[in-house]
Amino acid sequence: MSLTQSAKLHIIHQSIGKITTRLYDTSPFHGDSHCKQRRVKDNCIQFNMNISNVLKCYSEIESFSINQRIRRSISLFLSILRSFYSMRMRLLDLFITSSIPVAKILLITGIGFYLALDQVNILNHDARKQLNNIVFYVFSPSLVASSLSETITYESMVKMWFMPLNVLLTFIIGSFLGWIVIKITKPPSHLRGIIVGCCAAGNLGNMPLIIIPAICNEKGSPFGDPESCEKFGLGYIALSMAIGAIYIWTYVYNLMRMLANPAGETAINSTSSTMPLISPKVEVAEQVGTWGKVKQRVCSVAEKINLRTIFAPSTIAALIALAVGLNPLLRKLLVGNTAPLRVIEDSVSLLGDGAIPVLTLIVGGNLLNGLRGSGINKSVIMGVVVVRYLLLPILGVFIVRGAHYLGLVTSEPLYQFVLLLQYVVPPAMNLGTITQLFGSGESECSVILFWSYALASVSLTVWPTFFMWLVA
Repeated sequence: MSLTQSAKLHIIHQSIGKITTRLYDTSPFHGDSHCKQRRVKDNCIQFNMNISNVLKCYSEIESFSINQRIRRSISLFLSILRSFYSMRMRLLDLFITSSIPVAKILLITGIGFYLALDQVNILNHDARKQLNNIVFYVFSPSLVASSLSETITYESMVKMWFMPLNVLLTFIIGSFLGWIVIKITKPPSHLRGIIVGCCAAGNLGNMPLIIIPAICNEKGSPFGDPESCEKFGLGYIALSMAIGAIYIWTYVYNLMRMLANPAGETAINSTSSTMPLISPKVEVAEQVGTWGKVKQRVCSVAEKINLRTIFAPSTIAALIALAVGLNPLLRKLLVGNTAPLRVIEDSVSLLGDGAIPVLTLIVGGNLLNGLRGSGINKSVIMGVVVVRYLLLPILGVFIVRGAHYLGLVTSEPLYQFVLLLQYVVPPAMNLGTITQLFGSGESECSVILFWSYALASVSLTVWPTFFMWLVA
């Protein structure tokens, strides 16, 4: 039996009232949060049913004499209500999901801070220095090697070819923005390398390794099955981490060293200016041909570049892992549950598991000295924060979405999310290792890292939420 027009209008009136009630009941500012979470699913179902009743009944009233513009306005209003409700519930779930990894980092940092207190004196300066060496020579290379060898293949390299370029862009753009921060803030010379390093090198290792599994395993994740999401996500992160390690220990390390030691260059220039204008060596050099001059120039550059710093342990580990992953014979011998020499890979993986917690503890310990008085200007911290959490993410959205529009990046949401995430992570923990190896600027670097990671609780919640909405 068909309903009369008045009955249908009555259903519309009741449904709109229920819609308003549902919107009020599920508001994050109304009622107990635990009760709200239990009601979210039921509210969502009832909300959609009410909307459907309104649209169904409204569409059946064909002969009802009402202005066509008003009818369209009501339909548009109901569609907006449905979209707003669904988006609000989804954004709230994504916000909670992306905030969990940051809380883990801050908690472990707080433990490191506590262990470094004078009353406890477990993680003192000497202990942090020794742990730092272990991380540099053992833990970080093991983490890079184990993660990369398990996931890298020819197929994945072809699929993820844009990722090395994307990581390089984050480093180059960050370096340029860091140079602008130096020009604006005019910091002491020993801080210039730290500023550029913090702006250029992002934490492509432990932060994404914590964020991706947490997002994959949380309810409301837009990336589908948790197991598949975590498997492919860790593969993307492994390649990102290996590439980041190569760039950090080749590009950033030498850039920080050059910016932190301008006096060495001055000394070289002043020494050369006091040499005799004419010498026997110059006369011999004049007789050398063009090839000899090129050879001398190459030798001169090679003397200035420390190959031991370029081929750091993590870089060597990444190259070995690439060789293992891309060589089918070595891969069958070392990688997999049925590999004859899988005990080697398992041991390396076990060592790599210690990198993330130890690095975070060291940062927390170094933070104590920084808070006791580093003398670092607040404008420097603000400049680094603005670069890493505002400018780089905005530029990253344009770069990644532009690459996808041009067909350079696949349409897989998780892959695009990882590419976007590379622009919003805080400064790399390895910067603390580098400053400790230099023996200068450890406390200032720890202060910058502390505030960067403290504010990351906001940035790594807001931006990933937006990224997940963008790629889903």
